[in-house]
Amino acid sequence: QVQLVESGGGLVQPGGSLRLSCAASGTISRIDAMGWYRQTPGKERELVASITSGGSTTYADSVKGRLTISRDNAKNMVYLQMNSLKPEDTAVYYCAADSWTPYGTRSFTSWGQGTQVTVSS
Repeated sequence: QVQLVESGGGLVQPGGSLRLSCAASGTISRIDAMGWYRQTPGKERELVASITSGGSTTYADSVKGRLTISRDNAKNMVYLQMNSLKPEDTAVYYCAADSWTPYGTRSFTSWGQGTQVTVSS
């Protein structure tokens, strides 16, 4: 199994910055893509950003140009640099890692405990 531990969340003013980190351990050889999800009470969990082992990235439209995902494969770490933060970015952020499904496809199956990000003045 894969274990994921997030860190770096906290309280920040609008326009400020945070850097989230995620450390992966366990059966890390199973991992290709890693990502960041976020969830606000009453809303469905949404994908913020993802990155493959080769460095290909995807972003939600709402965060393009402000949030940047990166990874260090040698250290089994993934990061989310968050700049120009807005109140609507407030959420619990979860690190995720993918694995093979029984159907021969890949999906996110491992999750961290989450870290709270609050953007408020």
